[in-house]
Amino acid sequence: MNIEQIYTGCLAQGAYYITSNGEAAIIDPLREVQPYIEKMENDGVKLKYIFETHFHADFVSGHVTLSELTGAPIIYGPTAAPKFEAIVAKDEQVFEIGNVKIKVLHTPGHTMESTTFLLLDKNGKEHAIFSGDTLFLGDVGRPDLAQKAASMTQEQLAETLFDSLREKIMVLPDETIVYPGHGAGSACGKNMMKETVDTLGNQREVNYALRADMTKAEFVKEVTDGLAPPPAYFPENVRLNKEGYADVQKVINQGTRALDPLAFELEVEANEALVLDVRDTQDFAKGFVPRSIFIGIDGTFAPWVGALIRDVKTPIFLVTPEGREEETVTRLSRVGFDNTMGYLKGGIEAWVAAGKEVDTVKSVPAEEFANAYNKQMPVFDVRKSTEHRSEHVVDSRNTPLSSLNDYLASFPKEETFYLHCKSGFRSMVAASILKSRGYHNLVDIAGGFQDMKETKLPVSDYVCPSTFS
Repeated sequence: MNIEQIYTGCLAQGAYYITSNGEAAIIDPLREVQPYIEKMENDGVKLKYIFETHFHADFVSGHVTLSELTGAPIIYGPTAAPKFEAIVAKDEQVFEIGNVKIKVLHTPGHTMESTTFLLLDKNGKEHAIFSGDTLFLGDVGRPDLAQKAASMTQEQLAETLFDSLREKIMVLPDETIVYPGHGAGSACGKNMMKETVDTLGNQREVNYALRADMTKAEFVKEVTDGLAPPPAYFPENVRLNKEGYADVQKVINQGTRALDPLAFELEVEANEALVLDVRDTQDFAKGFVPRSIFIGIDGTFAPWVGALIRDVKTPIFLVTPEGREEETVTRLSRVGFDNTMGYLKGGIEAWVAAGKEVDTVKSVPAEEFANAYNKQMPVFDVRKSTEHRSEHVVDSRNTPLSSLNDYLASFPKEETFYLHCKSGFRSMVAASILKSRGYHNLVDIAGGFQDMKETKLPVSDYVCPSTFS
């Protein structure tokens, strides 16, 4: 038996590849499935089953394409109602893969079809659970995403999750390995650990949601407290995972059309499209296509795209680092953004050479800003509210990037103002959005708060975020 966790840091998502005696199973695969197929060919194994822990909201799974290419059936837990052919398993139903077995444990609460898959070794001993979004390391799945589909409140879903954890998971041996669906950075939970594998016994010790003396009422309060609004793209991803989607290769072929500057400009205008620039932060600042939005490919790319571009059907044209066009289209497709329509051939250099208009963002080092600083200078901190509450430049205003549109009235249109985040990535994203909305008197502080703290700027006393109620 072999278990491989295939972890994608951009999405903080874990897929799982299990082999035994010439057969394989894959749990929660990513949308681009060719790497799995190549892995199975190299290992000389045949895919027997594709397991889906639930209808994912934060990414588009590769289950449909993988099934079409291999003939392996897709397995869901009880109550799932996919629009394509699949096996909807019964609670405690068992599937054999070589010398091992996978047992279905229906664990509703995150969603009503949420299922944990229990791996039994060749001796029938509980070896590991693949818990999807039911149980994370240090946390559990948020219970507010399936309210509409389940016709339940988030409190009722949390009560259901409490029962699932205690009746199906906490009864397993301490040595059972926990393989979660996500890790730190995912929007599917609140306080996940950076580790991606643990034992159930250790989780009993460190995970607040598994506290032995916890009442159901306490669980509901703690799990539902402080939930940020889910990203706008989540419902569309659920629909795609439930109903099916276009072959990712077709999406890639469309998105990697090379367009010279004139064709690029005409097609953007004709389609009323968004120009998405994914280059390095400072490269973007030095020159970009006017009204384009910056979200760097080397940052937390796909989740920020999903959070800030509300409609996954938005026509998108790309400006990318040379050679990273296909990577960009692929990573957009992982979160359901399939309407990429081409990229700027030759990049911004070709745009400039063609005599096209270029915009810039003024960006200054933290030390330079600190030397010129006075209390009358408007400073906007686009970090999360918890980051700002923990420590901030005195008198700075908190306008979190994730909800920037709600704060547009706060920014002066005529007066120069300054933007910063932790390191410079989010503030440049914010600058691009504000520029596209007509706010041009802005200055980005390069290096963000981590550099600003090392200057003479007045900074509030540090407050540990864990003390926030």
